[in-house]
This record gives sequence, structure tokens and C-alpha cells, in this order.
Amino acid sequence: MLSVWSGVLAGLCIVLTGMVEAVTGETAATSFVIGLSPALALPLLVALHLRQRESTGEVAYTLNLIGLGLFGGAAFTLNMVLFYLDKPVLPSPTTVALLGSAAIFAIGTVLFGVTMLRASIHPKIPTVAYMVAFPLLAVAARLPDTPLTSAVHVVAGGSLVWLALAMVRQPLRTS
Repeated sequence: MLSVWSGVLAGLCIVLTGMVEAVTGETAATSFVIGLSPALALPLLVALHLRQRESTGEVAYTLNLIGLGLFGGAAFTLNMVLFYLDKPVLPSPTTVALLGSAAIFAIGTVLFGVTMLRASIHPKIPTVAYMVAFPLLAVAARLPDTPLTSAVHVVAGGSLVWLALAMVRQPLRTS
């Protein structure tokens, strides 16, 4: 159950920063909060998979988990380190690593979203929002903040909150 509440907290971090940044732009406080959210989302991803593991394969889950780990590290770096540097110049290998982590995360998220839809265990609306909004965030990570990126943050975070809270109401399937 702690993994569910960790997911709710991750989603709220993303939603609230998206809402604040729509008005203020990125700040040190919002950057800090959003930098922590991927770590809080990891336990929810595991819980979502465990709830449907008999209905889906390991490939999508594993790719999404690895992608979240990699992109979570990239988000942490972007928001906790690079935010404070004036026009940082990244070496080519670092840029490739950041882009690669975003690509793995985006592909894993879409594939895991498809498996969640196929399993029909989790609600469809937040599942579709999850598989669309998070890849958009990965692509937009290095773009300037706009009201559109803030809206995508709100949708992405909202999907985590909804998926997590739906797990509280769903009885656990037993074989």
C-alpha cells in the first residue's frame, strides 16, 4: 500500500509543479520538487505491474522500469544541477545519454501502457493519459517551459494519482 501512496505523492508533485509553473515559470522550488518525483513513481510502477503480471509480459514492464530509472536520473540532473547553471554546455556523450534515457523511457512507457490496456485491470482513461503524457514530457524535457508543457505535467501527474487511487479501490486478484 505504501507504493500506492508513493505514486500519489509523485503524481501530486508533477501536477502541482505544472500548475505553479504555468503561472510563474520554472523556479528553484518547482525544479526541486519535480526532480524528486521519478524516484517516488518507481514503487507505483512496480505495484501496477504486480497487479497485472499474470496478464502481461515482462518486456514492457522492464523497459519502462529501466527507462524510468534512467530518465529519472536525467530529470534529477536537469532539475537539481543544470537548472542552477547559466547556459551549461554538455559534452556530446552526456547529451546522447540524456536523449537515450528519454527515448528508452518514452518507448517503455508506451509499451507498458499498451500492456495495461490489454490487461483491462487499470482504468482506461488514466492509462491512456499515462502512455501519451509521459513520452511527451520526455521529449519536452529540454524545451523551455510553456503553458503547454505545464498542461502536459498536469495530465501526466493526474494519471499517476488516478492509477494509484484506483489500486486502493480494486480488490487484489488472486489465482
